[in-house]
Amino acid sequence: MRFNLLPLALAGLAALSIGSSAMAQKKYDTGATDKEIKVGGISPYSGPASAYGAIGKAISAYFAKVNDEGGVNGRKINFISLDDGYNPAKTVEQARKLVEEDEVLFVFNPLGTPSNSAIHKYMNTKKVPQLFVATGATKWGDPKNFPWTMGWQPNYQSESKVFAGHIMETKPNAKIAILYQNDDYGKDYLKGFEDGLGEKGKTMIISKISYEVTDPTIDSQMVSLKASGADTFFNISTPKFAAQAIKKAAELGWKPTHYLNSVSASVGAVMTPAGLENGVGIFTASYLKDPTDPQFQKGKEWDDWLAWMKKYQPSGDIRDVNNVFGYTVAQGLVQVLKQAGDNLTRENIMKQAASLDMTLPMLLPGVNVKTGPDDFFPIEREQLAKFDGKTWVLFGKVYGR
Repeated sequence: MRFNLLPLALAGLAALSIGSSAMAQKKYDTGATDKEIKVGGISPYSGPASAYGAIGKAISAYFAKVNDEGGVNGRKINFISLDDGYNPAKTVEQARKLVEEDEVLFVFNPLGTPSNSAIHKYMNTKKVPQLFVATGATKWGDPKNFPWTMGWQPNYQSESKVFAGHIMETKPNAKIAILYQNDDYGKDYLKGFEDGLGEKGKTMIISKISYEVTDPTIDSQMVSLKASGADTFFNISTPKFAAQAIKKAAELGWKPTHYLNSVSASVGAVMTPAGLENGVGIFTASYLKDPTDPQFQKGKEWDDWLAWMKKYQPSGDIRDVNNVFGYTVAQGLVQVLKQAGDNLTRENIMKQAASLDMTLPMLLPGVNVKTGPDDFFPIEREQLAKFDGKTWVLFGKVYGR
């Protein structure tokens, strides 16, 4: 009996070819292997902006869920999240540790404008992605000059232009007082607001007072702002100072039309400590489903988020929208990693991050994530909301593109 071995030989060669092709397709930079993806994070778990530490904890909790379910493309996410205390000098130290000692593939969602500004050039010189930064400063959408840095949330200038537009529509003769944090974050919001008001803003804005993040309180600033005679107040502050400002305005009996930047619009972290009754009537802008809004407390998307909170983030405050932020941005990264497949190079991570077009469960209806090679602003839509003493009530159209 004769056997024709040629088909077997060809089949063997084909199998070898497919095997070597699959091997060749796997591309890794430092921080990625067949089994894990090492991701760095920097959050203010301590210090004056520690309310934002909830975001880093939520990201860790979401990755724990992903890992329990088998990881991404069979790889577990090893999230190394360090504390910088919202101190830019410490941010530099932690970024160097993550890149040079821990050898992460990229740094994900580092928080704060001054903090990210301090490592902006370093990350780009090292060609390590500084991905989905947790700050809305306009500078994070500059792929031409900083191709390794990408934003996430709506940019501050666009948001403050929405506030300015609302004032021009509803109160064109407003006398405006502004409190702002004296750094790139505060100045970015301020620029957008002044641009939004245009020439008329020069007479409408009657008082601008800054504070330092190291200040213990902003009581003296609030006394001066009230004394200016302003009937409209733009509160550009991080959670600790936002709560202080709301509380102090109530103590002073000052009741201006109050606009609060979205980065401090957490019912759990800001409005509750300030006194819920003191926040009634305040305006903000939203792009996430607020967990205190009854209209979103139903359906699969809510049930999934709540189940995740109870199992993976049980010490977190379900009234704190920062837990929604962390959950959502982590989902954004999982999509990037899925798209990257077995090509886990830093260059491909940025390429995939710059080719997103999706919605995510806890984004507001009408808000999406969309990027391109020349568009490093993933989320660009927001809606105005007004606080009713319990939750933020959305109204009007969705702004943005």
